[in-house]
Order: sequence, then structure tokens, then C-alpha cells
Amino acid sequence: MTTTEWITDIALVLIVFRQLREGRLDRRTFLIPLGIVAVVAYSYLDSVPTAGNDLVLIAALTAVGAALGIAGGVYTRIRPLGGHLMIKAGAVSAVLWVLGMGARMGFQVWVEHGGADDVARFSIDHHITSDQAWVAAFVLMAVTEVVTRVATIYVRSRARAATGTPAASAPSAASAAPVLDRTA
Repeated sequence: MTTTEWITDIALVLIVFRQLREGRLDRRTFLIPLGIVAVVAYSYLDSVPTAGNDLVLIAALTAVGAALGIAGGVYTRIRPLGGHLMIKAGAVSAVLWVLGMGARMGFQVWVEHGGADDVARFSIDHHITSDQAWVAAFVLMAVTEVVTRVATIYVRSRARAATGTPAASAPSAASAAPVLDRTA
């Protein structure tokens, strides 16, 4: 793995660790992870191979990414406080995020340190036509995990804000619904 790949993977893992500490739900909550995966997709996703069973591999790993992302978003706590929404990744959310990121990193390290022949045999046996299929599958898995997690958090935050649950510590704001902080 290159230094850039390590930095990108670690940055994505650190995003959730940052959210283990409760903080205000703001634009950065959405823009930072989406920006990182946009750069990753632009850098590594040259094409999406469609020959053989390439699309089956890509769809399977993309579905895994979606499941991890949705579950991670569901297990992220969102609560109103002082007229704002607060977000905190739960332990399950963090474990799922690290599991997804770690699986991709582990696969890449394994392939680079002796697993390439096993992957080549698997690819031949299952009609996966190129290494680009694996790249596309893992990149789309990461992108889908991030996008579905962020989308799940966004939908849940909008639903939470729409309930208009007043924060207990702010009686003067009892009539105002908590809102996404747009000042970040």
C-alpha cells in the first residue's frame, strides 16, 4: 500500500473515532467523509468492468458496504441539546466502520504480501476478468458505506428535528425544533 492509501484509510477510520465523542451535527459531519470518498473514487475508480462475473463481485461488495453504512448510521446516536442536534457514534457503529475499513485494508495488505496467487485462482474459478474488478468492488464498497452511513444519519437527523423535541436544558427554546448547525 502506498503512503497515500494508508493516509486515506486511516483518515476514514478517524472520522468515526472523532464521532465517539459527542459533538454538534453540522455540515462537516457530512462534507468531510463525502469529500474523502469523492477523492478516493476519482483517484482509483478508472472503470467498472462488466465482463464475466465482475459485476457480481462489484454488486456483492457494494451491498456489503451499504449494509455496513446503514447499520453504522442507525447505531449513531442523534439527540437534541440546546436547540442543536448532537451526534455520537456508538460502539456498534464504530466497530462496523472499522470492520469495513479494516477488511479492505487487510485484503490489500494480504494481496501485496503473498495472497495474489490465491486471488488470481479465485478470480479464474469464478470468472472475474481483471484486477480492476477487485479495485472497483472495494472502492465502490467504501463509497457506498460512507454515502449510506451519511445518508442514514441525515435522514435520522431530519426526522429527529421534525419531531420538535425540546431540549431539557433549554426551556426558553421549548418551541423551537433542534436544527442542523449550518455554521460549520
